[in-house]
Amino acid sequence: MYENILLPFDGSEGAAEVLHHASEIAHWADATIHLLYVADTTRDSVTVVEGQTVDALVQQGEDIVEEATKTLDTLGVSYETEIVQGNPAQTIVEYAEKYGQDLVVMPTHGREGVSRYLIGSVSEKVVRLSSVPVLTVRMQPDESLVFPYENILIPTDGSTASTHAASHLVEFAAALDATVHVLSVVDDTALGMDVRSTTSGKESEGAATDAVETVVSEAESRGVTSTVRHIEHGTPVEEILDCIDSNDIHVVGMGTTGRRGTDRILLGSVAEKTVRSAPVPVLTVAQPE
Repeated sequence: MYENILLPFDGSEGAAEVLHHASEIAHWADATIHLLYVADTTRDSVTVVEGQTVDALVQQGEDIVEEATKTLDTLGVSYETEIVQGNPAQTIVEYAEKYGQDLVVMPTHGREGVSRYLIGSVSEKVVRLSSVPVLTVRMQPDESLVFPYENILIPTDGSTASTHAASHLVEFAAALDATVHVLSVVDDTALGMDVRSTTSGKESEGAATDAVETVVSEAESRGVTSTVRHIEHGTPVEEILDCIDSNDIHVVGMGTTGRRGTDRILLGSVAEKTVRSAPVPVLTVAQPE
């Protein structure tokens, strides 16, 4: 399913954890990891050493990549490396598309000391702009990564974007022999207190049920043998986080939408809030244009 996995890497502690996680996925998928270091051209990095003009960030990248390859050699995965210059988010997105990458794996919500292109803002930009699926991993001290994923959560609102993402996720789940949890949330905050709201609420619950059943049906048709339905009332992000916590979810899969060259997901959207706050990896899948 994933033959080529792109891993933007800067050698930070969080990135090292993600390197191991990406390697586990690569082992399972028999994939090649493409380790990419982006020397950020938006920063002033050129200097003169002993009369020679050098790019300090490129040199730093060479050292970081060399250390990472030692780890990859130990882990026994197939890999290639490249150091490029450019604006990090744009470079990552363009590299993934140009070289036919099947998955981008990136840490997000980095801690103090992590270089700025991996502290979340660039990861979120990649999520918004990438036509290639992106697996973001939020590394915090009290969180751990589990692979193979045994429980996969697919939130859906019945939209084209969420249905497209669900197709990708159920294929992934079938390959992993994982349990698929399908969640649709009836957002009660959008309803008022009058009779019309009661009718609207019933319609919303019916739509949520239909959305869940659509995904469950596809999962079963793809060979997924274990599915769990969740219809909840509340705000989407809170219910997603509650579902993760209550069901030992290992990864969440969501769709993103948008036009080429613009942010695929709006700032503050459910997908972006989930990427920022979920204590497990989030796999975002862009709707084709």
